[in-house]
This record gives sequence, structure tokens and C-alpha cells, in this order.
Amino acid sequence: MSDSLRLEVDLDKIKYNAARIVELCHSRGIAVLGVTKGFTAIPQIVLAILAGGVDGLADARMENILELRNEGCLESITLLRIPRLSNVDNVVKYCNVSVNSEVAVIQALGQAAEKMGVDHQIILMVDVGDLREGIMIENVLDTVRKVEGVEGIRLVGLGTNMGCFGGVLPEYSNLNILVNLGKMIENRLGIPIEVLSGGGTSSLLLVEKGEMPAGINQLRIGEGILLGTDTTNQRIIDWLKNDAFVLKAEVIEVKRKPSVPIGNIGRDAFGNIPEFADVGIRNKAIVALGKQDAYIEGIIPVDKGITILGASSDHTIIDITDTTRKIQVGDELAFHVTYSGLLSVSQSRYVKKVFRKD
Repeated sequence: MSDSLRLEVDLDKIKYNAARIVELCHSRGIAVLGVTKGFTAIPQIVLAILAGGVDGLADARMENILELRNEGCLESITLLRIPRLSNVDNVVKYCNVSVNSEVAVIQALGQAAEKMGVDHQIILMVDVGDLREGIMIENVLDTVRKVEGVEGIRLVGLGTNMGCFGGVLPEYSNLNILVNLGKMIENRLGIPIEVLSGGGTSSLLLVEKGEMPAGINQLRIGEGILLGTDTTNQRIIDWLKNDAFVLKAEVIEVKRKPSVPIGNIGRDAFGNIPEFADVGIRNKAIVALGKQDAYIEGIIPVDKGITILGASSDHTIIDITDTTRKIQVGDELAFHVTYSGLLSVSQSRYVKKVFRKD
């Protein structure tokens, strides 16, 4: 495979981001799980995150977790996607902790744990408003009563997800619901709640501002460590490195062309009806990168004055009219990636991963 289409990964910047986030969170009594799903748990990146001092790892994909274990990873790993009933044996065997919301699955996890002679730790997910996974607030106590006696299971805490589906922002008010539920369980049922997991990167802003409710003692951080960004809060985190990942692609055509296609317009290769603004003849480049390689809406040109016009499976068309750089066939263009862009590029076998240290 040619190296002309590649994702360059600066491991030192990832380690730096992890260390800064850990430093901040530890100063507030909050543990940090390094989330590895955003880059398909590539071992070199995992090691950089661990070197930054995270308290454990977390991933949503059992395939990633299996690869980590096969690579000899002995760190505590939390399964972030509520388990499939059909996969409870693997969850117990390879994960120290799993997040859960279904009593039937917890019971099955308990049965698997008993067969293996181990205790499996669970965190009950509570839906405080984002409407992804989780028990509704009014049903938490009843659910705890149902699972507290399940053999092979140890309830260690409560967790919640913020921002990932409904876009709901973490706030003192909604995260404090988790704190109050934890106190209620301890007071009424006598069950100690060791972990209150208050979301991911979007919750970091509350920590920075000193507004995180006392009692929240775990965050699950992926995007902040990897990219130094916070998509939910629409911000670049200015005290972190934002360029640890750079995607590079080769220019395969440079031509002056009209800005509007010529002829009757039907649907493109993906079934969409494209729309174009007539801004005259433009200088355009094509790079050897397409939708089969990356989520195009998740990549951003590094050079100023360059605009992505669109892409097909294998070609990305770029307007280079307004850049001061003289771009020729054979040149490389560099792109920053968003979290969605990183997700797609990381799992593409067409994109070579190149690791470096400063």
C-alpha cells in the first residue's frame, strides 16, 4: 500500500493531552478512563494514552477489547456499550466493568460470571435527559433492588451519557441527579456507590469552571485526549494540543473548471441531488481520497483558502482558487480531522497510519 494516503499520528501530543486532563481531573478527585473507540484501539495510541496516566481504558466495541487483550493489555477495561445478551460470556471474560441498563442482561452476566468463578462489576446507566441508553430516573431504585442480589454481579456505581445522541449539555443540575440517586441508594438500600461516572469530554468544561457536582468521580474521555476539542460544547480546548492527527492525500488533478456542472442534474452516486452556486471558473484540485476512505464532512483543510466542494467514493474535489500556495499534481494536501473524521479514517484499511514522536 502506498503511503501517499496516510494518517500521521503524533503520540507525544496525545500523551500530553492525556496527562493534562488527568492532572486537572485528579485535582478535583475525578478518575479518567481513556476511551479508545475513536481510533479502533490502535495499540500505539493506546500506549500513549496510558503513558499520560489515565486510570483505566474504556471502549464500546468488544472487537477492540479482544485485540487489546491479545496484545497483552492488562489494564482495567470498561465496556461502554450496554452488552448484547448474546455476548455476555466475552464481556465477563475480557472486561472488568460493563455499563448496563437491562435487568435480563445483568442476570445473564451474573450467570456467566458464576460459571467462571469471578465477580463482574457493573455500572447502571441512568438517563438524565439525553435519551440514549439508561434507566429512567424514577425507575432507578426499583432496578437496583432487582439486581442487588444477582450472584456474580457487583454493582459499583451509576453513570450517565451526555451529548452523544440528544445533544444535551452536561450541567450541574442534570449531573447532580446522579449524585442524589447515589446517596438515595446508599441511604435506603445500604448499598455503597463507589463510582459516579459523569459523562465524557463534554463534561470537562464543568471541571474547568469548578462547577462539577461534588461526588462525580469518573469521566470517560476520548475526544479531548485525542483531538483537544469538545464537539458538544462547540469549542477547541485551548490548553490542549489540537493537531495530534493529520490526514494527508496526494493531488491527482489540477484544472480550471466551471463551478456548476454542465447538463441536466440527476442524483449523484450516493443518491443525493447536488446543489451548486455559480461563482464562475475556479481552480480545482482532486485528491486521491474519497468517501470510502473518510467521512468527508469530518476533515478540514489545513491550508487557508482551500475549500472542499464534495467527494465521490474515490475522489475529493477541492477549490484552490483562493489559496496563495501553488498546488501541482503530486503535491500533498493536509487535513485536520474531527472526531467523526477520526472514527472513519482509523478503520479504513486504505489509509496508512504513521506514528511519530516530537
